[in-house]
Amino acid sequence: MDFELPAALTSLLDELDAFIDREIRPLEQQDDNVRFFDHRREYARTDFEAGGTPRPEWEALLAEMFRRADAAGWLRYGLPKEVGGSGGSNLDMAVIREHLAHQGLGLHNDLQNESSVVGNFPFVHMFLSSGTPEQREEFLEDIITHRKRVGFGLTEPEHGSDATWMATTGVQDGGSGDWIINGVKRFNSGMHSATHDVVFARTSGSDGDPRGITAFIVPTDTPGFTVEHHWWTFNMPTDHAEVTLRDVRVPSSAVFGEVGGGLAVAQQFVHENRIRQAASGVGAAQYCIDRSVEYARERVTFGRPLADRQAVQWPLAELHTEAELVRTLVRRTAWQLDRVDHLTISDRVSMCNYRANRLVCDAADRAIQVHGGLGYTRHTPFEHIYRHHRRYRITEGSEEIQMRKVAGYLFGYAGPRARTRAGRGVE
Repeated sequence: MDFELPAALTSLLDELDAFIDREIRPLEQQDDNVRFFDHRREYARTDFEAGGTPRPEWEALLAEMFRRADAAGWLRYGLPKEVGGSGGSNLDMAVIREHLAHQGLGLHNDLQNESSVVGNFPFVHMFLSSGTPEQREEFLEDIITHRKRVGFGLTEPEHGSDATWMATTGVQDGGSGDWIINGVKRFNSGMHSATHDVVFARTSGSDGDPRGITAFIVPTDTPGFTVEHHWWTFNMPTDHAEVTLRDVRVPSSAVFGEVGGGLAVAQQFVHENRIRQAASGVGAAQYCIDRSVEYARERVTFGRPLADRQAVQWPLAELHTEAELVRTLVRRTAWQLDRVDHLTISDRVSMCNYRANRLVCDAADRAIQVHGGLGYTRHTPFEHIYRHHRRYRITEGSEEIQMRKVAGYLFGYAGPRARTRAGRGVE
């Protein structure tokens, strides 16, 4: 087996770094834009008087980064050629995401916003696979260029990972064919700027049925659609809203994907994100490890460098080993995603995701400890890295849900082995 990265990919990373040094780092330094990344970052980014949502100046800086990256041909790298991309593979994107996260905080790759010079566009992939020709025409280019912003409304006050018990309902008006949606969504992402929201609602079937849930593309200015407030989160600013839908009426053309097949659309959203989040987690973890090793070599206590002490060496050696193991699993899984049906290795994606999320939290925590009092301040980046990545142990499938997926495949309750055990009482 050849574990070396393709030469074309390593050359691509060099070209990407040159672009960042030429176009993005100078932008980060001008006009005190560094305030969004140094110890002032949380305050500089957050409009506390506007419900804790992002400040317009922060989002304007991100928009300029996107514009430059798109003009240089980097932003759409992972998208198909039909939308102006380069058709970057899952392996390409995993390696790139890890590489960028390994460089630490910066405008080139801000983890909090999932914003990067090489964009991550799960909604574009969703529209390409599930959208109608009319929906693709209306949304694809505008999503990439941020003329339209689309939120994701799956979680509810009483239902998170148990989405098949969804309480939001969609009922079709027999006369007009319109759908009428009622319900409440929690942690509905992107609502401070979204023009549309993908809302999931039960349209048929019973609680617990995976079929019967439909996705709808709902304009956020539709009567009855209300953003009640934004939840203040561990890492600020927030873009997670509480949304109510009271007799929200949308036409049949608002159905996204198949009627009753909305969870397949939702699954595609999280699948597109999980492997890339895992790769980012490995990169950020390695950054924390490397910075800690560097500091331990320089910091002298009791007349000797911290690096001389096994109490400092061994935890970092364990984390470094874990990073190498998870990195190999992530890259192998991304390579497989380019070659096989995603559902056959969904358990591998879950392995990557929950192990990488846990790794980066452990690495950030250890970096805080190695750096001592300075590690606890916001003048070092580790608290920010920890607070950001801690969310991914919950969102888009908690680590317990990920382990449940792995166990389902392992014991034959889900995945390819479940099909071979049909008729043996396995559900």
